[in-house]
Amino acid sequence: ESYKFYQNKNKNLTKSAPIATRHRCKALTNQSQPPQNDLPYVLILKPPAAFSIFGDHFFHSPKFQFLKAFESPLPLSQFLLTHAQSVQAILTSASGSVTADTIRLLPHLGLVVTTSQGINHIDCSECRRRGIAVADAGTIFSTDCADSAVGLLLDVLRKVSAANRYVKQGLWSSQGNYPLGNKLGGKQVGIVGLGSIGTEVAKRLEAFRCSISYNSRSKKPSVPYTSYPNVVELAVNCDALIICCALTDETHHLIGKEVLSALGKDGVIINIARGPIIDEKELVQCLIKREIRGAGLDVFEHEPDVPVELLALDNVVMSPHNAVCTTESLEELLKTVVGNFEAFFSNEPLLTPVPLDDLPHLSGVPPESESFNDRGMNPIPSYKLQGYIS
Repeated sequence: ESYKFYQNKNKNLTKSAPIATRHRCKALTNQSQPPQNDLPYVLILKPPAAFSIFGDHFFHSPKFQFLKAFESPLPLSQFLLTHAQSVQAILTSASGSVTADTIRLLPHLGLVVTTSQGINHIDCSECRRRGIAVADAGTIFSTDCADSAVGLLLDVLRKVSAANRYVKQGLWSSQGNYPLGNKLGGKQVGIVGLGSIGTEVAKRLEAFRCSISYNSRSKKPSVPYTSYPNVVELAVNCDALIICCALTDETHHLIGKEVLSALGKDGVIINIARGPIIDEKELVQCLIKREIRGAGLDVFEHEPDVPVELLALDNVVMSPHNAVCTTESLEELLKTVVGNFEAFFSNEPLLTPVPLDDLPHLSGVPPESESFNDRGMNPIPSYKLQGYIS
């Protein structure tokens, strides 16, 4: 489908897009030349979210062409076998897993590029074994995520969304003033994962004169914040806990009953990382019983399904996994994704390479699960597949 189709179908989204992106896509609609078959192929297993906003020419480049598995009626395994000799690179997003089985069917695969900052949906162990490079979105989304994290924290503490509903339902005039919230200034805030996103969160919280501490894979000697060796100790010593770490085998359900109890009845938890980092069932019970003050959640364990119990709670603020990006950051994503592929096909250094040798265990598929189902995808546990352009 051309960009013109999406322009008619999604006028509001198109109008909100960055001007440079709109001009780029408009120019592409005037191109009537057929694909150049001598260009190298980039495989797309599942369309990135940007396609639904800007059209499937969003990542267009004169240096490569896309092979769209999602448009084929063939089972994925058969499709890959048919095109195995042609594919040199893969474009994926957090909702499209790149498994060991997929990688093994592509003998000439040299690069996997993801539109996300997280890479838990890629079998990095297999990529490392095969010498396949991986590139991600870099730090493009860090500031957007940090803005959303602080926004959610402010919303929960000051009861912004709950008070908004109170006014819109006409309750102010009939029931009087809404209960007061709590200030953010001066609070002790713990950050789980002081990477690029966590660091941006900390910078913003400094403006509120918050006391910041953290737990991370390694101590950060360049920052003035207190480091705690485990998340339980961090939770005991803070008023709010903000989750910014990657989803790995080690961080799955990192936040459970013990951590939530340590956070206490006045504590707030914010998650803009990955849903399965928190044991969602435990979190729901703690919120219902008011064992913690509240939660701000942009991600969930079984997206897009959200526990129905949360819908009725005024101490919970939620967003549909969109903390990760804005229209401005998608414009930067375009440059980064296309730039990585063009660099690869020109034998130049990647823009945002992932150093696979430095990663914790991020294998997308347990060895015992490596078998194709009817669409050629491994039966990966749901927590391995969470994400947005994250």
